[in-house]
Amino acid sequence: MKNSFNKGSILAGCASSLVLLSTMVASQGAAAHGFVEVPPSRALLCRQGVNQNCGGASNEPQSTGETHKGFPNGVGGAPLQGPIDGKIASGNNPLFSALDAQSASRWHLTEITDRNIAFQWQYSAPHPATKHEYFITRDGWNPNEALKRASFDSTPFCTVDGGHQLPVGGAKHECIIPDSKSGHHVILGVWTVGDTDNAFYNPVDVNILAEAALPGGWSPVGRIAPATQLLAGDKVKARAFSATGESAEYSVEISIDNAEEGKPENWSFKLAEAINNAHTLIRAGVRDEEGNISPINGANSLYAQDDSGVKRYEVQLDMVEDTGARMEISSLQPEYVLDNGRVSMAFTAQTNRRMNLEATLFDEKNKQVGIVSQTVGEGSTSLNLAVRSAPGAHTLTLVGTTEDGRTTRQDTQAVTLTGEGAGIEYDFVFPEGLSEYTAGTKVLQPKTDEVFECKPFPASGYCKQYSPTANGFEPGVGASWQSAWDKL
Repeated sequence: MKNSFNKGSILAGCASSLVLLSTMVASQGAAAHGFVEVPPSRALLCRQGVNQNCGGASNEPQSTGETHKGFPNGVGGAPLQGPIDGKIASGNNPLFSALDAQSASRWHLTEITDRNIAFQWQYSAPHPATKHEYFITRDGWNPNEALKRASFDSTPFCTVDGGHQLPVGGAKHECIIPDSKSGHHVILGVWTVGDTDNAFYNPVDVNILAEAALPGGWSPVGRIAPATQLLAGDKVKARAFSATGESAEYSVEISIDNAEEGKPENWSFKLAEAINNAHTLIRAGVRDEEGNISPINGANSLYAQDDSGVKRYEVQLDMVEDTGARMEISSLQPEYVLDNGRVSMAFTAQTNRRMNLEATLFDEKNKQVGIVSQTVGEGSTSLNLAVRSAPGAHTLTLVGTTEDGRTTRQDTQAVTLTGEGAGIEYDFVFPEGLSEYTAGTKVLQPKTDEVFECKPFPASGYCKQYSPTANGFEPGVGASWQSAWDKL
């Protein structure tokens, strides 16, 4: 069944789309441009799932910590420039404010076993670099206070001149960590940009063990990075691997008995403790300055002695379905009335879990004529489906997936559309379905609110010749559109 349209609604929808598109383009253009990759920055470990509850940093580590240049003393002696104390990690961007949290156990610590260290940045959109600097927290700093200027030594322990050149991704900055620094510290990597007023501030959380005594030759062989809420009945297995394959002898599995144990930080601790109780040649936890390894409620590292033969660990989750999860369509009318081929179909979804919902309406030929996606909480949620179709029998399908992805529920119901269709039928809203355009394909051009038909072969080949930067054959708009299209 063909689609239909209403001029006023189409033009309003087009305007809204243009506003949304311009907002998206502006956001992408303003996105920051890089992060410390080696050792991994706080934000990178968020994206990797090692650090938890990171807000927007989990998706955009390259966008974190961008703010005014001038650390720690401003530019030209201006004290108000540079990052704001307490908001150095986020760059005072609310999207990344979770990075400003600071405590002795909030962030995973990367072990540093050699004071000769090579820093490496990853750049998604490089700008000329004035310099790269590396600051480190003062001796005796308080890891339970928000990071501020006074948390760091006033001078960097390493500076690399940028020469106002574009930095090269993968290039290494060879530095030496001062002898007085050991244990838990924060290294602040600062990339000062040459062609803007900003710099990028990337905290790297480290545990400096350069002189730690490591009896028995402990070697890192993996990590327990808790990232998922588990339920009673779930299992977690630390799978050990030697040079020849999986080592059942050193693999350890635990079961989750209740919701409290299922919290990510708690099951990580339980698994680490189980490993330590089961083996003497394997340890799980965090090393201190003396080389002692103890589990924590959070990310735990895994270590092996050579005699074990273990080379690496993988953590495997065996998750059961959430049998109590429920979702259904309610308040769906048996009939909705089209106005010139359009209707806003309102109905309700009932859920008892937080879910990602997707509602799709199909016409009698199973062609999609409306879709809406929404993340909802427990309870009753009103949904509105913008439909463009013709009178006849339709099918509404609602699919809900719990946030952890373990459970999916579906409800399908029949519904009838009555009223009137649009005066001119079409197959696609341009440029949707561009690859399917052939002779006779009818498209609605939302820029002009007109329907165009693709000309017969060989001119039909031009109907697919479109891109945002090369739109000469765009129906009704391009300079050569009449070579490919007939207006109906």
